[in-house]
Amino acid sequence: MKKQEAIAGWVFVAPALIGFLAFFVWPAVSGLAYSFTDFDLLTPPEFIGLDNYVRLVQDPLFWNALGTTTWYVAINIGLQTVLALGIAVLMHRLTQSMVVRGIVILPYLIANVVAALVWFYMFDFQLGIVNEIIDWTGLDRVAFFGESAWAIPTVALINVWRHMGYTALLIFAGLQTIPKEVYEAGVIDGGSEARMFRSITLPLLRPVLAMVLVVTVTGSFQIFDTIAVTTQGGPVNSTRVINYYIFDIAFNRFDFGYGSAMALALFLLLAVFTFVQLRLTRADKSDLG
Repeated sequence: MKKQEAIAGWVFVAPALIGFLAFFVWPAVSGLAYSFTDFDLLTPPEFIGLDNYVRLVQDPLFWNALGTTTWYVAINIGLQTVLALGIAVLMHRLTQSMVVRGIVILPYLIANVVAALVWFYMFDFQLGIVNEIIDWTGLDRVAFFGESAWAIPTVALINVWRHMGYTALLIFAGLQTIPKEVYEAGVIDGGSEARMFRSITLPLLRPVLAMVLVVTVTGSFQIFDTIAVTTQGGPVNSTRVINYYIFDIAFNRFDFGYGSAMALALFLLLAVFTFVQLRLTRADKSDLG
């Protein structure tokens, strides 16, 4: 009987396991191997040792892409976290309606490419409704995707709009774990809403916020589709984020060895950043204990 149950278990697990091995493990192992080679799909891979990593350290476009990505992440995560936290607290303190939650999550249900295209046309310099409103107020039109100073903030705002509802629901779920008795005690002690937010909500929400920040920061560093359908890295490399640079190197220039090296470098960077972030935020400990 136990043997039959084990066989049945493996049968149910097999599709997910095969997909994981085929689409995650094998590409990861292949990418690690290709990072030490010169490979262009047309000829067999040629082992070149650490040359790709030496090239990476000396590549100014790589560091420019990394800096651009970091600037995007700072804007995106800063605005998204603050807005999502505000929305979550309002839902928790004022209403817990399922309808409100559904409205909040709606932008996240729109495909990223579709959302990017809609906002791209809305921000269009000549015909976009946003610039029409700006022009109607008497101000000069803004080339949101055509000026280096505006491009990354504009892309960040698009993704803040799309993701803040999902992030708010994650935080809202964390707020549900805080006992109501704690807030009742705060009210009895004469605490205002602002004081209880600082002294109760934020400290007790810290493990959830740590998890949310890890998920959102890691996801933000992997931005690609919004850039691909709007700016394609321009103007003048001002939106050439690291994932788009990897795509350009690997699939436009067919330099898969160097592209794999950059992908591995990004993975290691995110792994270190996640580890440090979890340690600094003490994500494994709760003040509820």
